[in-house]
Amino acid sequence: MKNEKSFSTARSRASQSGSSGRSSLHASVVEQIGRRIVQGEFLPGEALPNADDSSEMLDVSRTVLREAIKVLAGKGLVESRPKTGTRVRPRAEWNFLDPDVLAWRYSGPIVPDDVTALFELRRAIEPMSANLAALRATPAQLQQLNAALAEMEIVADDAETFAKPDLVFHQTILRMSGNELIGSLAALIETALLMSFRLSNDLPEGQRHSMPLHRHVAERIAARDGAGAQQAVLQLIDNAELDVRRGVENRNKRRNGLGAKP
Repeated sequence: MKNEKSFSTARSRASQSGSSGRSSLHASVVEQIGRRIVQGEFLPGEALPNADDSSEMLDVSRTVLREAIKVLAGKGLVESRPKTGTRVRPRAEWNFLDPDVLAWRYSGPIVPDDVTALFELRRAIEPMSANLAALRATPAQLQQLNAALAEMEIVADDAETFAKPDLVFHQTILRMSGNELIGSLAALIETALLMSFRLSNDLPEGQRHSMPLHRHVAERIAARDGAGAQQAVLQLIDNAELDVRRGVENRNKRRNGLGAKP
């Protein structure tokens, strides 16, 4: 059966984003199809419009479309087979830590389970990393952690600006663990960390209130108190989750036309 769902013109979307050329068209096609899959407009097992229809709707060549489908396949979202066309893969096969997939997932309406997933990931990794960091951190790494903390202090009233040094702070702890496998997670979960930070941006008070908890984490690591550092990070994550849930509530209200910011 022919899929009646359609795409909007990729050329106009690329133009609206201020980009140009073949690469922007390619990115626009990837973004449009990927976002609609991740946000549930195309369901697992469902076929995308065929190549001729998709190329016409998106106003791109079949070559551009084919390249975009390859990118989406690399993210685990689709698979293409002769005669059956391109279909959405089961959610269990999606790469949810891919930066684009994460961004698409959290750019639409956010449900409580989305927040829970982010913070379960953080609790699975960061507390043990802090424990190991307290035991293994070098003096140079402790200086890096304190430098990130000092920058956070300066911008703590601006949640958007705060996210960058906050990311450095948490990634530094992962690398301070002395475990190369855990250290590699610093880059792997970068987007997940940034997403959890930015989902709390709707809080008007910024992140000044979180600074005592961040300082406590740094102090426990510097004191070589592994158990204390682990507990401090858990407390920090618990409070961050409360912030994110409040921020998401504000964001969803605006999406529904309630309590919009003036």
